[in-house]
Amino acid sequence: MNLWQGGEFPEGLPVGEGRVPAPSHRTVAFPYDASPVAEAPVGDAALAARAVEHAAGLRRRAAALPTRTRRAVLGSVADALEGVAARMEDLLVLETGKPRVDCRTEVVRAVATWRAAADEVAHLHGETVPLDGLPSGDGMTGFWTRRPVGVVVGIAGFNYPMMLATHKIAPALAAGCPVVVKPAPATPLATLWLVDLVRERLVAEGAPAGLVQMVTGDADVGRTLTTHPEVAAVSFTGSAAVGHRIARDAAPRKVVLELGSNAALVVAADADLDAAADAVVRGGYYASGQACIAVQRVIAEDAVAAELERRIGERLARVPVGDPREEDTRVAALIDEAATERVLAWIDGARAAGARLVAGGERQGRCLTPALLADVPDGQPAWDEEVFGPVVCLRAVPDLDAAFATVNASRYGLHAAVFTHRLDVAFRALDELDVGGVVINEVPGYRCDVAPYGGVKDSGIGREGPRFAIEELTVTKMAVIRP
Repeated sequence: MNLWQGGEFPEGLPVGEGRVPAPSHRTVAFPYDASPVAEAPVGDAALAARAVEHAAGLRRRAAALPTRTRRAVLGSVADALEGVAARMEDLLVLETGKPRVDCRTEVVRAVATWRAAADEVAHLHGETVPLDGLPSGDGMTGFWTRRPVGVVVGIAGFNYPMMLATHKIAPALAAGCPVVVKPAPATPLATLWLVDLVRERLVAEGAPAGLVQMVTGDADVGRTLTTHPEVAAVSFTGSAAVGHRIARDAAPRKVVLELGSNAALVVAADADLDAAADAVVRGGYYASGQACIAVQRVIAEDAVAAELERRIGERLARVPVGDPREEDTRVAALIDEAATERVLAWIDGARAAGARLVAGGERQGRCLTPALLADVPDGQPAWDEEVFGPVVCLRAVPDLDAAFATVNASRYGLHAAVFTHRLDVAFRALDELDVGGVVINEVPGYRCDVAPYGGVKDSGIGREGPRFAIEELTVTKMAVIRP
């Protein structure tokens, strides 16, 4: 018997103006105990091409949607999602295996993002241009406007499937673009439900349901979506390796890439150590560590490193590990057994290279207890790459110069945090850290969904957050008029 009892999902996939039969199905499994959650439709490359072609046929109609219609659709999706928040939370727990507290946060943030996108619709505008800066422009009028880029493909990761789909779909609709979304193969159910909600609201406002479509499937589906000549922009959230391939394959189309990271948290000698230790535990292990801006590298000045290690270790012993359906659980199973085995191998590799396992890093059923590694050397994946599991690495450095250099000595650059009481250190961090966001005295995982969000270096290109994503999904059109 399937675990999900919140209602049957409609047959087929939302492609075109209705639903089309899926070529195959797969069982979505509960990561905590591998029980079946529900059967999910699986698309193929032909269906992906069909969705893009349908979207292309709606491009002009999408661009012509009045501001009031776009705003009404986006606002009504927020209302509808709020109305099913408790059931959506239950579904997210089952299909992602994330602790309930993290799934609740996902739904709350998604609702806020739909509302923010609705607010931004009216802010699409242009400017006049003083053409008479050159004699050739005398007597002429110039202005530019922002116009929808065209068909958008949104590809989301497994860790926050409904939230990530929201950050693809809502800005696309706000910009006036038809969108085809592809969720991760392991977590299609919440996105399927969300897309149904959006299509219902589109029809209710007199717009075509086909402005939002969804195709599930493997890499062939993704490749078809990202290379189709009718696609104008690709927005992808996932691993750096896949994102780089998408950027190459999609060229010359516009890409917005939110990729991996090994987020750093710097602890200065003057920092509040209890606050810093709390932040490491709160920010390193939420979503079982499966978050791209979860704390992975803690870089502490020598003067406080040993005491910080002790305080983090004490706190880890009290972190509840187990069934994600329980309210107090903070760490649960990873998305699948392959992810668990990889994380364990990275811990073993770090220890073999000289690191100390201070706490955790052991199996507890299908879960991993939250691990703290100390003195992980460069060259180890647990330090250099994105762990995407409940593992934090602590390293002592002599001073802030070395700390900031260590943060920057990474191919990633998404978010970083600094704990300090000194304003000059805070502003120095803002100036010197090569990341997309610097957070002072909070976890690097802090994200306000209306703010610009994205990275530098191998962490991606472009920015999310409704206002900034809408800009990514529009292009300027210049008007020149000689009266």
